[in-house]
Amino acid sequence: MNRFYVYILTNKNNTVLYIGFTNNLRKRIKEHRSGATKSFTKRYNVHKLVYFEYTLYVNNAIRREKQLKHWNR
Repeated sequence: MNRFYVYILTNKNNTVLYIGFTNNLRKRIKEHRSGATKSFTKRYNVHKLVYFEYTLYVNNAIRREKQLKHWNR
């Protein structure tokens, strides 16, 4: 059974938010924390998981990610 996760990361001071989705939350968080690629999360030291939810359908995860990204922070 597939699960698709929508998640929110922040930095140590809780001043920056990153919202994303994945089908493997543990692997994705590990990638963010390793800083292996030049990315937003590496630049702003965003690797503290503060929220996640899952759904069984990728379309729902994409829709939810977009919904969260349009919220006021």
